[in-house]
Amino acid sequence: MKRILAAAMLAATCSAPALADDALKAAIGGSQRSPENVKRDVYRHPYETLTFFGIRPDMTVVELSPGAGWYTEILAPYLRERGQLIAAGATPESKAANVARAGERFKQKLDGNPAAFGKVRLGAFEPANGVFNYAPKNSADMVLTFRNVHNWTEEGDGRLKAVLKSVYDALKPGGVFGVVDHRLPAAKTQDATTSSGYVHEAYVIRMAEAAGFKLAAKSEVNANPRDTADHKGGVWALPPTYANKEVDRERYAAIGESDRMTLKFVKP
Repeated sequence: MKRILAAAMLAATCSAPALADDALKAAIGGSQRSPENVKRDVYRHPYETLTFFGIRPDMTVVELSPGAGWYTEILAPYLRERGQLIAAGATPESKAANVARAGERFKQKLDGNPAAFGKVRLGAFEPANGVFNYAPKNSADMVLTFRNVHNWTEEGDGRLKAVLKSVYDALKPGGVFGVVDHRLPAAKTQDATTSSGYVHEAYVIRMAEAAGFKLAAKSEVNANPRDTADHKGGVWALPPTYANKEVDRERYAAIGESDRMTLKFVKP
């Protein structure tokens, strides 16, 4: 009888669908998000992407190079009560004047909505200046970066290696490193500075594994088979940038945003 009950419980566990993360859905649907950012959900798939990485609201999560805060608008309220978001990027205290200005703009965004963003912690992350002061060693449950790897290869592999080392050091054993970036087809040549903005998926995996990470899973949630990755002006020809202005704008709009790899790595 005990064996039958155990087997039934195991079958129920294996067949049960993953529980929906209502808190994450609420953060994605929240009023703290700008309307322009919400419009891009169709291309960036925040719920599916973050669920794939295995995020939970009680985690300490680092967002590397948050930019203008597209994902910060989701992560901050989601982690506010039980977890911690560290926005690792430009800070007002930077010794580089241009970085300090960018950090001040980002801080103003956070200060403008303390109910949603008031508990975000800023961390200094300036790969170009060798600054990686964003989290103590073995302290983070998850480190995420969205469309940034290509920026860290502008001068070859050295800068990316330094970034990956900092991520490895910051994560707890078993911690997750989630990467989304523009994907260059394997048949196309990746130049040394990734000037098109596209990166080979195999290259990212190789570099991460060389830093000590294990590839846990891949997802095609951010794939776009319409993207040929051979545009004049590189990935920035596509929306939302439209680097070529009105030239072929309708064609680029029909393609949509870039084809992207979505990779989940784990620190052993």
